[in-house]
Amino acid sequence: MNKPLKITKIGNSAGIVLPKDVLARLRVGPGDQLYLSEAPDGVRLSAVDPDFAAKMEAAEAIMREDRDILRELAK
Repeated sequence: MNKPLKITKIGNSAGIVLPKDVLARLRVGPGDQLYLSEAPDGVRLSAVDPDFAAKMEAAEAIMREDRDILRELAK
């Protein structure tokens, strides 16, 4: 996807307006947070916090490895 976006002045800052189809693809709306991260080819805009996603992957791996221990602790 390649869409040109115009930078507009918002008070003392600058901003961009995201088209409806982009918001729909990101599954976000007004008031939601987006995360901007660096990528090898530029920047990436995502609705998912990449730091949180990495922590959740680590937690899921631990839960898979220690499933029996966690089941006993839950009793």
